[in-house]
Amino acid sequence: MKIKSILISQPKPVDITKTPYDNIIKKFNVNIEFEKFIRLEDVSASELRQDKIKLSDYTAIILTSRNTVDHFFRIAKEMRYTIPDELKYFCVTESTALYLQHYIQYRKRKIFFSKHSFAELIAIMKKHSNESYFLPCSNISTNEDHPEMLTNAKINFKKAVIFRTVASDLSHVKIDNYDMLVFFSPAGIDSLKSNFPDFKQTENVVIGGFGETTCQAITDAGFTLNFSAPTQTAPSMTMAIEQFLTAENKKNKKK
Repeated sequence: MKIKSILISQPKPVDITKTPYDNIIKKFNVNIEFEKFIRLEDVSASELRQDKIKLSDYTAIILTSRNTVDHFFRIAKEMRYTIPDELKYFCVTESTALYLQHYIQYRKRKIFFSKHSFAELIAIMKKHSNESYFLPCSNISTNEDHPEMLTNAKINFKKAVIFRTVASDLSHVKIDNYDMLVFFSPAGIDSLKSNFPDFKQTENVVIGGFGETTCQAITDAGFTLNFSAPTQTAPSMTMAIEQFLTAENKKNKKK
């Protein structure tokens, strides 16, 4: 199998020369293109009001991604809700916590974050058991077990969809031109099926997935998962791609 053209289902980096993808292009003489397979659609304040969501009911918020941060502050503005200084922020990673600086004075707020897992974050939340937690999310969650984990931990929380993940229009993409397709979310697989209902994975097409839920979505859709990340030897997708291409080159040289 000779990989010549790779499609990454993410937005194109501002400067690809400053990313590991540039090294892959030069090292393996491949073409890499980027396409945003999904887009985010706002859920309006009126929709949340219909679901009887009042932000003033909550004393703490659980933030699982930068997207949830952006959309929480958007919806707060639409609802004309002044976020109190005493609101507590519980973030799944430190990078998500630091992203809050785009909206608040970081050092003057009560911000907590996990270093390793959502289970670790729940352990922190248990120390604040009197709080009423708000869990904003997308209609398609990559962390479907989070609500169950919170319930089992007897955390008082309310989940609400504040943005939707929908398929992008990919009518301009010639999917059969690529030897490798790389996905980062189950929604990306849904978009592939929606945009290209007749797509069939041949033996000459490689599919890679990032994260357990994405990999499961690939196999559930009837496709073959050829490689994945993160793994012990490939914590990033670029490393997984490089390892796969290296292995394929060795196979081709033996033929």
